[in-house]
Amino acid sequence: MSATGLDLTGIRADPDLEQAVRRGLDEVERMLRHAVRSDVPFVTETSRHLVDAGGKRFRPMVVLLAAQFADPTAAGVVPAAVAIELTHLSTLYHDDVMDEAPLRRGAASANVRWTNTIAILTGDFLFAKASDITADLGPAATRILARTIATLCEGQIRETVGPEPGQDPVDHYLRVVSEKTASLIAASGRLGAMLSGADPFTADTLAAFGERFGVAFQLSDDLIDVASEEADSGKTPGTDLREGIPTLPVLYALQEEDAAAVKLRQLMGDGFAGDGALAEALDLLRGHPAMRRARVEVARWAREARDCLASLEKGPARTALETLADYVVDRTG
Repeated sequence: MSATGLDLTGIRADPDLEQAVRRGLDEVERMLRHAVRSDVPFVTETSRHLVDAGGKRFRPMVVLLAAQFADPTAAGVVPAAVAIELTHLSTLYHDDVMDEAPLRRGAASANVRWTNTIAILTGDFLFAKASDITADLGPAATRILARTIATLCEGQIRETVGPEPGQDPVDHYLRVVSEKTASLIAASGRLGAMLSGADPFTADTLAAFGERFGVAFQLSDDLIDVASEEADSGKTPGTDLREGIPTLPVLYALQEEDAAAVKLRQLMGDGFAGDGALAEALDLLRGHPAMRRARVEVARWAREARDCLASLEKGPARTALETLADYVVDRTG
């Protein structure tokens, strides 16, 4: 494991690629800290809250790896990676407000440390900073990011409203995941390829990889949110469940009529009232076949992500992306 929290085996297999990616990520970190500066010291403090907390930075990594298929030293590659990460960070501020999450990356979330209003405005500030960066990268990059932000918002609204009458809840949830999570990773692949000078086919291919990889990554996060302890994950387990947002393992469990599913429905219907109700629900899920079924779905999306890369030239960058796809399966056990 590395400072990013990701398995970099596929990158370490090629020393030149590892050096290039680490150098790029170091530059991303430097630019991130510069980008969140404000003439108002308090704004700088709130904006640096999650930057300083660290994180996987795998979206910038996807940008850097996608750029390896053309000119990875092109001037727009690192700024694009920074804009992508700023966009991601902005969504975290907003998500924590909506989820009333007490923790983010092992530390108090911005809404707990300050207020919901401060967290929302800080997220908006980071959206603006990301847009400012892409404005220097040309209209195409600006349009890609703007459309991606719109898709992120649509996914959040779709999740908040819930499935339409008669719509399959699993289909609805996968659509939400595609919009809320995978769209930004798809944009990472597209921008990295495009700004490095890759041809349109390569850019489309890496965007398709990012879309499928993004779904697999979010679904694996769903499993970890149920299976892990707070000390392991750095955030409160069962956050979505507590907020009434059923993730894939929960949706699969609710399709059954066994005793665990019946009890889970009761606990959810009661709003997890009483001490230990949420913990009981998590224990029920951890031992339910729905977890195994969800792992199969993670593996399917990861396999599709890998298959997208088959048309690209073999080499260290392709191997590294294939390893990332394997990683999302391995991290769920």
